Amino acid sequence: MASCFRGPLPGRHSLPLFLLLLRVSLAQERAVATSLLSGYFGTKSRYEEVNQHLLQDPLSLGPPEPGYLLPSAACAPLQLRALIRHGTRFPTEKQIRKLGQLHRLLRSQERPCAAAQQLAHWDMWYQPDMDGKLAPKGRLDMEQLAQRLAARFPGLFSPQRRFAFTSSSKHRCMESSAAFRKGLVWDAETELPPPHTQGEENEETEINDKLMRFFDHCEKFVTCVEENATAMYEVDAFKQGPEMKRVLEKIAATLCVPVRDLNADLVQVAFFTCSFELAVKNVNSSWCLLFNEEDAKVLEYLNDLKQYWKRGYGYDINSRSSCILFQDIFKHLDEAIAESKRSVPISSPVILQFGHAETLQPLLALMGFFKDEEPLTANNYKKQMHRKFRSGHIVPYASNLIFVLYHCDQAKTPEEEYQVQILLNEKLLPFPHSEETVSLYTDLKNYYKDILQNCHFSEECELSKTNNTSTDEL
Repeated sequence: MASCFRGPLPGRHSLPLFLLLLRVSLAQERAVATSLLSGYFGTKSRYEEVNQHLLQDPLSLGPPEPGYLLPSAACAPLQLRALIRHGTRFPTEKQIRKLGQLHRLLRSQERPCAAAQQLAHWDMWYQPDMDGKLAPKGRLDMEQLAQRLAARFPGLFSPQRRFAFTSSSKHRCMESSAAFRKGLVWDAETELPPPHTQGEENEETEINDKLMRFFDHCEKFVTCVEENATAMYEVDAFKQGPEMKRVLEKIAATLCVPVRDLNADLVQVAFFTCSFELAVKNVNSSWCLLFNEEDAKVLEYLNDLKQYWKRGYGYDINSRSSCILFQDIFKHLDEAIAESKRSVPISSPVILQFGHAETLQPLLALMGFFKDEEPLTANNYKKQMHRKFRSGHIVPYASNLIFVLYHCDQAKTPEEEYQVQILLNEKLLPFPHSEETVSLYTDLKNYYKDILQNCHFSEECELSKTNNTSTDEL
C-alpha cells in the first residue's frame, strides 16, 4: 500500500515544468508585443481599438459624452442613416499568397535562427478560398453593434418600425447585413429589441453597388487612380525610403535572411498577419514578436499613405466620386422632414447600409473630416506623427458613420425644429463648420450647398476627351 502513495521521483516533473514556464514566458512576451502594436494596424484594426470599453463589455454604450443626446422631452430622433463597414474579415487571396511566400522562405532555411524557426513551425491555416470573407468574429461585430444601436435609439429600433437594408454585392457585406439583422432580437428582461415579425420588407437587403461601391462606377477614378501605377507614387517612394529601409533591414536580421529576399510588401504582410491573428482569432501571434512600436508606426504610415492617396485627400476624385452617396443621404433626410411636416409616418425611419472602408473614407473626406494642414507624403513621416488622418482610428473593421435627424417640438424658430448629429464609431463627431456636435439641419445643408448642388457624379467621373490618365488632372 505504501508504494501507492509514494511521492514523485526527483526530477520527474522538472522538464515539463520548465517547458510550461517557457511557454508562459513566450505567451506573455507575445501579449506585450501585441498590445504595443494593436493601435497601429490601420484598416486592419479591430473595432475594439477605437472603443476600448467593449473589451470588458461588448454591449456597453461606453462612458457618457457631454451633449450626447438632445433633450428627449423637446427633441426626438426622426430618422437614422447608418453607413457600416463590414465586420472583421479574413485576409484576401492576394495577402494569403504573399504570406505563403514568406512562410515558405522561412521553412526553406537549412539552419534557421530562433525567430525564423518559430515562425516556420507556425500553422499556416489561412487558405486562398477564404479570400476576404466575413470571419465569425465579423458576424459577432455586427450582432453586437445592432444591439448597442437598438439600446441607444430604442424609439427608432422598435419592432413596429420599418428597416431598410442596403449592401454592396460583396459577400462579406451581405453577411454583415444578415448578422446585423440577427442582432436585432428583443428580450423583455434585458430591454433589447425583440425578433422582427414585420414580414418580407424587413428581411430583404437591396444590393446597390452604385451607392456602396461608387468608386467602381467612376471611370475617372478607375482609370486615373485605381489602374494608374503612378498614382501611388508617394506610397512607392516611402517603401524605398529610409524609414522602411531600417524596418526591412531589422526584420531581415531578426529572421537571419538576406535583405534581398525580403521587400516592403512581405514585411507588411507579416505585420498584417499579426493584426489578423488578433482580430480574427483573438490570438497574440508569434508574428507580432518581429516588430516593436517604432516599426509599427512606420508600417501604419505606409498603410495610411495608401489610404490617403487612393481613398482620401490625395486626389479630388477620390472624395468627389462619393457625392452620389452624400446626396442620397440628404435626399432621405429631406423626405423625412417633408413627411414630418405633413404629419405622416416616416417611410424610412432607419436606413442601414453595409459597405467598405472604401465607402466611408471618401465620404468623410468629401465632408472635410480628418484633414491635415499638409498632405501625407513619402518624405514628411516625422512631421505627420500627430496627424489627424489615421485610418485605424477612422475606419477599423465594423466602423460606422451615423446620421441622426431630430424633430424638436418646442423649437423657438422653424430653423430649430430639425437638427442633426453625426456619430463615427458610436462617438459624436463635431461638425467642421461649427465644431459643435449638434447642427441645425438648415445650417448643415447650407454648409454643404456646393456639394449638394454642383457635384454631379456623371460629370465628376467622366474622363476627358484626350483620355489622359495623368494624375495632373486630378
